[in-house]
Amino acid sequence: MTDLIMTKKTIDPGPRNNGSHETASEKYQRRIVAIVPRGEVIRNFVHSGCFGHVAENCQLSLLSVVAGAEVAEIADESYSALYSLDPVKERWPVRFQREILDMAHGRWLWSEAAKERWRIRDREARTVRDKAVRSVKKLLAVPLANSHGLKLLTRSERLSSRLLMATDNYTKLYRSIRPSLVFNGSHIHSTIATPAVQAAQWLGIPTATFIFSWDNLTSQGRIMLPYDYFIVWNDDLKRQLLEMYAWIKPENVFVTGSPQFDFHFRPEFYWSREQFCSEIGADVDRPIILYSTGMANHMPREPQIVESIADLLLEYPESERPQLLVRVYAKDLTGRFDELKERRKDILFQKVAWNASWLTPRFEDSYALVNALRHSSIGINIASTVSLELCMFDKPVINVGYDPPGSNDLELRNALFYSYEHYRPVVESGAVKVAESLPAMRKLIRESLTNPDAMRNERRQLIEKMFGETLDGRSADRIARILVEFADRTHE
Repeated sequence: MTDLIMTKKTIDPGPRNNGSHETASEKYQRRIVAIVPRGEVIRNFVHSGCFGHVAENCQLSLLSVVAGAEVAEIADESYSALYSLDPVKERWPVRFQREILDMAHGRWLWSEAAKERWRIRDREARTVRDKAVRSVKKLLAVPLANSHGLKLLTRSERLSSRLLMATDNYTKLYRSIRPSLVFNGSHIHSTIATPAVQAAQWLGIPTATFIFSWDNLTSQGRIMLPYDYFIVWNDDLKRQLLEMYAWIKPENVFVTGSPQFDFHFRPEFYWSREQFCSEIGADVDRPIILYSTGMANHMPREPQIVESIADLLLEYPESERPQLLVRVYAKDLTGRFDELKERRKDILFQKVAWNASWLTPRFEDSYALVNALRHSSIGINIASTVSLELCMFDKPVINVGYDPPGSNDLELRNALFYSYEHYRPVVESGAVKVAESLPAMRKLIRESLTNPDAMRNERRQLIEKMFGETLDGRSADRIARILVEFADRTHE
């Protein structure tokens, strides 16, 4: 690992007041390090204004995997320093123990998503050697898939992680900064952040994290690091977290909503229908059907599904024909829709404004998404979070529950997603409809266009039950206040 790259700005804690009795010098005695282990954290905490609010009350340093002009500019404007979050290769005993612990956790949890992950890993082991290694790992993990086994594995992994520490760069950094809190903006998909969080914990610095999405606890493996504080979307996630991890105290889990939805409730992000249609090349007078794609490895036949829906729309008279707008999953860099874009000019593809090098959403992409949701008449997807976002705007939602002709992979069937624990309540609520065949899709599109208010009450009840009063555009503010409060506890 290279030395940490430093410094975009140094804070001068001079005698400023910002409308309170607290001096700037007192404010900047609080020091927070915020870790950005993946691009979406930029959207949730930078674009939303969360980190900006924190920086008004604390000396905030950014430890980021994302580089480039955009982040540097943001850091120059708001934060005290920008450091690089570099990959660290952990020693093999640590990596091996974490894999066994994660496997044991999945087997203990045995959610529908955990079962699929287990099947996928089995299928990936193709050679004789790979199959033998996989069998050995299962022999170790399965007997320990219980509360006592998980506790034993956790203690062993924590001890090994400390004894076999791969770098001391973060320890040196924290001793220099002396932070009151280290906050990881995404607990999942962030093994790159593990050494940075561990260094804080070994130095006795409090740590906090954000449960990034509603499926993370049941679909994305074990939380390895014993954070002091957790921030979650809703009460259901808090309940799940406390049920899965007995060591977490209820008073240390905070329900705030998610900043990713704040943009939907801020009128400054709203475009007129004329402006939006001009942006995507659509006819302002005809309805728009929004299709949001998923991950290519889980939903490989989506181009065929999209084209079959476009074919259904050709059955409508041209003057009133719905327009199909496709928003490709931002991290899908496979180019699997390129041929369809060239061949089917009747299908609109929205430009997704992400930095491809860092898989980072640009600020303008929030405008694009918000207005695609606002100005669509129907939304179609495969078990996506976008279903919730469409319900927030009271739009009919159709989920694809079938596969195109010729699909024969039983482990990649679209219908499987509706059995997942996080999504099943959405289907059961009646707020969305699942099309189990192409003829059913035809019928549901017609019904949704003809009577868009049919499931309005179900949509409203689902959103109220899931989010309560957090859909007010202020989740970022709530998280900022909580982070400052955490830092205050240490500072006192």
